[in-house]
Amino acid sequence: MSDDSKKVDAYIAQAAPFARPILERIRRAFHEGCPDLQERIKWGAPSFEKDGIVGGMAAFKAHASFGFWRGAELEDPHGILKNKGTASFMAEKFTSISELPPHELLVDYVRRAAVLNATKKPVRPGAKPSPEVPPELAAALRKNTQARKTFEGLTPGHRREYIEWIAEAKRPETRERRLEKTIEWLLEGKSRNWKYT
Repeated sequence: MSDDSKKVDAYIAQAAPFARPILERIRRAFHEGCPDLQERIKWGAPSFEKDGIVGGMAAFKAHASFGFWRGAELEDPHGILKNKGTASFMAEKFTSISELPPHELLVDYVRRAAVLNATKKPVRPGAKPSPEVPPELAAALRKNTQARKTFEGLTPGHRREYIEWIAEAKRPETRERRLEKTIEWLLEGKSRNWKYT
């Protein structure tokens, strides 16, 4: 048994009693769906890797869950996964092994996730598809060279923060205020969350 597998054993052993059988069953499904994957502890929780991260699982105080790294690309015909719009997404929050989808279904999802990794370029950990710049932000940046240079010089994550902040505004007046504040901060060379850095 590898040191990584021993670490996963220890993670499961330290989980709350209700979570242990849930984690064991999820782990078994990952190994049956992709027998040659490797186990690791990443970001404090077990992950399963073959041609990149296939998926992972985690235990919390009141529930356990699992997810697939390339979840946004994985078909979900049974609707067992949530947050479909994100690069990685988790299943429901499980508090009992009886709440898990049938074992054969989990194995099928793992199998398809592993095939997806094998047939497409692996996603870099933490990478998300780049969102489109809202039209009003694009127009404002075209009008202001300095703000545009600052925006283009930001990291992809910092650009995403501005894009999502503007795009998430429900009311036009909120969107306009956020756009004005974005240009103001860009002119000052600031990222969206500059107050917290």
